[in-house]
Amino acid sequence: MKRLVVFCGSSLGFNEIYKNAAIELGNYFVKENIELVYGGGKIGMMGILSDTILAKNGKVIGVIPKLLEKEEVVHTGVEEMIVCKKMSERKVIMSKLVDGYLTLPGGFGTLDELFEALTLNQLQIEQKPVGLLNVNGFFDALLLQIDTMIKEGYIKPENKNLLLVDTTVEGLMQQMHQYKAPKKGTVIQKIVR
Repeated sequence: MKRLVVFCGSSLGFNEIYKNAAIELGNYFVKENIELVYGGGKIGMMGILSDTILAKNGKVIGVIPKLLEKEEVVHTGVEEMIVCKKMSERKVIMSKLVDGYLTLPGGFGTLDELFEALTLNQLQIEQKPVGLLNVNGFFDALLLQIDTMIKEGYIKPENKNLLLVDTTVEGLMQQMHQYKAPKKGTVIQKIVR
């Protein structure tokens, strides 16, 4: 994996542990020479992550929709900033640029991006690792919801394996490096048998 997209919040949250996780991930990217693709912001988790990488001369690519390209949001320190028309176009651009997806704590947009990446893998449109850094149990309720969706017949049990989860950067990155995509079928399978 040479280039990963990281989905994360435009806020920092209330607990310092989330900011520290973004810094730790940024340092890991620099150490392992992994390029960051992200939402292009200078605020919140996005800002901390990109600042950490840029401070150590790591490579950062921002992808930001025109409607968010405002002075208080866009990171002017990112040399490669791709400005697109719509949020949906941003996802397509990111998808074409990266070898995998990683998610840190965030809000609605973060979850939207995470579930789109999972859906693309479930439908076998993509076969890239999708990682979730479950810092401080932030995603515990989400993981329980996925279990409920399996129990109630909305997700196949094996599709839960499309989401790689760990509480540490090292552990998650190890899983992402070792990820083997499920064998592609000739026909998209229905979710419920």
